[in-house]
Amino acid sequence: MPPTIYDIAKKAKVGIGTVSRVFNNHPSVSKETRNRVLHFANRMNYHPHPYARGLASKRTNSILAVIPYFTTFFFIEILQAVQAILAESNYDLILHGVTHPEHVEGMLRKNTVRGRVDGMLFLSLKMPKKFAHEYVNSHVPVVLVDTYHPDFDSFTVENVKGASIATKHLISLGHRRIGILNANLESTPAQERLQGFKSALKEAQIPMEQCLIKHSTSVRLDGFTHEDGYGLMKQFLALGTKKPTAIFVTSDIQASGALQAMEETGIRCPEDIALIGFDDIELARHIGLTTMRQPMSEMGTLAVQRLFERMKNEKLEPIFRTFLPTLVVRRTSELISSREVNQQGTRPIRTVVQTTN
Repeated sequence: MPPTIYDIAKKAKVGIGTVSRVFNNHPSVSKETRNRVLHFANRMNYHPHPYARGLASKRTNSILAVIPYFTTFFFIEILQAVQAILAESNYDLILHGVTHPEHVEGMLRKNTVRGRVDGMLFLSLKMPKKFAHEYVNSHVPVVLVDTYHPDFDSFTVENVKGASIATKHLISLGHRRIGILNANLESTPAQERLQGFKSALKEAQIPMEQCLIKHSTSVRLDGFTHEDGYGLMKQFLALGTKKPTAIFVTSDIQASGALQAMEETGIRCPEDIALIGFDDIELARHIGLTTMRQPMSEMGTLAVQRLFERMKNEKLEPIFRTFLPTLVVRRTSELISSREVNQQGTRPIRTVVQTTN
């Protein structure tokens, strides 16, 4: 059984109140007593729980991360970076998955007004206007990741430019019938990536065909799922001779579903249809997916560092940091077109614009 505060008090021959004050750095404890308590705590390998340490200072030593759901690789990679920082600082990370946008406001109010956490990271969700207006009274610092509000520190990705770069990459390979496999358009990233896709086609003077624009209507994870990618790719393949020769897929996890649908139907990638995703999660490397890399770990690290700064000084002016995704070229967009394969029956020499391990 691990040692308790009572065991430390008994060994150091002091009261439990004195032990508590030592662990909370209270100035009323003499240097001699403090050293004696810490000496026995160290010998007994005692580590006070972060929540217990925070009682005297009215802190919980807990950070809340609010995410749309628990099962996407995008959030996992951000949260791994967050957890690494918190572990060094003796803070607990509490996760709250929101299954529907309507639940966001009530959850925020419950956790901030009642003082259940010392700070909050808010990921990829739209900040409710009413809560943002009342936030000043909560005194709980909030930092946004992959979303934006003018009253809060925000770390976001330039989705419009990233989508434009992805689409231009497909155009540079000679594709003209380019589709977009998108998430639910209620999602801000989905809206912005559609905007970037359209602007790239317009700049290249390529007519946009409505049948080549597919988007999810799912509310689960805003449609950024393997299942939605699979289903929407089936719709593209049903177009027959009118199907695209290349598709910009708005997330890597959707692209994995799209590739499964292609494989089941006997459609080759990139010979028949080239693909490019968005995120560069670990899965993308394993399946050879060309994608737009988001700096997920860096965003998580900078966000929690900023949260600590705001916890020390809540009057800091909000900062807004944006990141431009970078193109990572892999096998799903090799320089080859379905026309070349169908007419010549041979595969041209591979040219790679950019490679990664």
